[in-house]
Amino acid sequence: MEKQFVPFMQQGFSIPLIIIIALLIILYLIYVSLIQKKNNVKEAFSSIDVQLKKRYDLIPNILFIANKFMEHERELLTNITQLRAQAAKIPADMTKAQEKIDLDSKISSMMGQLMVSVENYPQLKSDQTMIQAMQTYNEQEEHIAAARRFYNSAVKDLNNAVEIFPSSIVAKIFNIQGMPFIEATEQERQRIDASQYFK
Repeated sequence: MEKQFVPFMQQGFSIPLIIIIALLIILYLIYVSLIQKKNNVKEAFSSIDVQLKKRYDLIPNILFIANKFMEHERELLTNITQLRAQAAKIPADMTKAQEKIDLDSKISSMMGQLMVSVENYPQLKSDQTMIQAMQTYNEQEEHIAAARRFYNSAVKDLNNAVEIFPSSIVAKIFNIQGMPFIEATEQERQRIDASQYFK
């Protein structure tokens, strides 16, 4: 009797244990997946930050050249300068992501206004240094757009994981939150190609 009873107890005891171990493994795999998605977003945001720094480095050159010609655009040039200085101070930190995104949208919008204003200054349009600076700026905008697409794709993966069951439960337990998408401003939707102003 005893010999039959012991294996039965072991078998009965091992099934709940196996279920618990399986659940722990599943939870761990979900957690690992969430962390990987979170890190992908960080990496994507970091690559945007690198591209934005390159853009911020180009802006002073453009403004310096424009300043010689654009007497009636002082306020616009000043605002761009102030926003650029403000943006350069924000660290590449995910907690500041929304602030950085909002500020970048304002800079993009104002640089778009600058491109439109250039039309009113034929001398500026024909200045070789300005033409070269704007072509470089336009290339940089394309790099930023590519980095944004990569970021938004990573954010979509993370946000889906954070919102869809069962990973949503694990995300709540470990306080893993979704991130904001970068959306195009109205100005960016009507994309301005700087090169068209310098022909």
